[in-house]
Amino acid sequence: MRPIRILFICVHNSARSQMAQALLQEMGAGLFDVESAGFEPGPLNPLAVEVMAEMGLDISQNKAQSVFSLYKKGRIYDFIVTVCEESSEAKCPIFPGVARRLHWSFPDPASFTGTWEERLEKTRKVRDAIRETIAKWLVSLEQPKS
Repeated sequence: MRPIRILFICVHNSARSQMAQALLQEMGAGLFDVESAGFEPGPLNPLAVEVMAEMGLDISQNKAQSVFSLYKKGRIYDFIVTVCEESSEAKCPIFPGVARRLHWSFPDPASFTGTWEERLEKTRKVRDAIRETIAKWLVSLEQPKS
């Protein structure tokens, strides 16, 4: 059986989608082929890098990529999962062959204010919310469809 192909999308592919990609790769036991991309790719958010390292997941060498370049390459996914706010989700192109499109809204760590430690704590909460959402989604995939 081939792996389930998933693409996580957020605005800059710098935090939320990168964290989701790493978490699903870790939690999915090799059952998924996971990528992430952004509408306006930018450098990795150091807050995301640090909170993932706290879990033993190194995303420091990941590179942001454009969702539109993946679309132009004709990539095919079983699931497209947007992890940005509602207004950005609407910008997502329609990929050929997509079986399901999901939207999981999480705050953008780039928008957090305060001290480094305060922003780090907020980013941990986003990471944990992403992990919890993925865990629930994985359980839902295992449920028989009636």
